[in-house]
Order: sequence, then C-alpha cells, then structure tokens
Amino acid sequence: MTQAPISSAGLDEETARAELYGLLAALYYAPPTGELMAQLRVAVTEAPAAGGFLEEPWRALVGAAREIEDGSIAAEYITLFGGVGKPEVYLFGSFYLSGFLNEKPLAALRADIAELGLARDDAMSETEDHFAYLCEVMRYLIAGDDVAVANLTRQQAFFAAHVQPWVLLMCDALQAHPKARFYAAVAGLTRAFVAVEAQGFDMLENQA
Repeated sequence: MTQAPISSAGLDEETARAELYGLLAALYYAPPTGELMAQLRVAVTEAPAAGGFLEEPWRALVGAAREIEDGSIAAEYITLFGGVGKPEVYLFGSFYLSGFLNEKPLAALRADIAELGLARDDAMSETEDHFAYLCEVMRYLIAGDDVAVANLTRQQAFFAAHVQPWVLLMCDALQAHPKARFYAAVAGLTRAFVAVEAQGFDMLENQA
C-alpha cells in the first residue's frame, strides 16, 4: 500500500482529492508509520481538500495525531482492526452490506475492478472490499493516466456502488467505540470527506 504525501494548501481540487484518498488508505490499511505520523503532526490545520466542510474534522485529526504517541496509535489499530478472531470493527464492505465476509458484494466488486483493468497486488493480504483498497481505487480513478478509466464518470459509478452504501456504517462503529481515540478522528474525517464526495457527484449528476 503506497503512502500519499500530505501537502499544504494550494493544490488543485483533483490532486487534493487523490491525496486525501491516499492518506485514508494508508491510515486504514495498517498502523501508520512514524514517517506518516510525523507528517500529520506538522501539517497545516487548514483542510487539505477544497471545501470548508472538511476544516474541522481535519483539524481534529491533526490534533489527535499531536496528542497521541505512535505506540498508542499502533496499539489502537491492532485493538480495533487486528488481533486473532473477530475484529472489534470491520473494514470490509461485504460485512456491512451482507452481514458476512466474502459474500456477493465482494464478487460484484471484483467484477467491476476487473472491468477497470485493475488487479489486487499479490502482496496485499486483505480482500478487495477492504476500505483501504477502495480508497486506492478511487485515488487511481482520479489521478491515473488512462483517461478512459480515470475520469469522473468512472469515479461516480465506483463510489456509488462500492463506497457510499456502507462506509458511514463503518464510521458509526468507529466513532461509537470506547477504545477509538485517534481512529475516531480518522472516522470523522472519513465521514466528512465521503459527504463532500457524494455532494459533488450529486451536483455532477444534476448537471447532466
């Protein structure tokens, strides 16, 4: 899983969207590295993507990064998402859409990913409906070089089919969990960003 750099204001909106998807992918895929946490702690507290709606949740995330040590954040990740057996909070879309892992929603997702010409990296141990993987796909659809695939139409379709239907349920679970501190802030930013994305796609649809 590649790690997106955290940039200051001044980026164009599409680059900022891609970077934010990349940041979320890195935060949800594994305990964040010391390098990533160091970047977060010195980040400007203005929102990294267009729209004042992201300002407060971004400030909360940077504040949490500054308040909580790397070791505690790594331990929190393992408590919430790792360990042996059932995790405290699932990061897989099929669980929220069907109640089980590896169900029909995952098969539909794999078909859509194949249609985009993408494939899961063999080094990735998780299934494709892991939220981090979906963020990486969205980042590619925004920032990829192949305009036949990386375009707004594809972004809207993938987001509506595979992100929007369940991700707020994941955010609810995280923000309600008593052991979530840093990841409650991550969930807050996720919730706000998904809302901004949904609004943007709705406006695009209404203009069509």
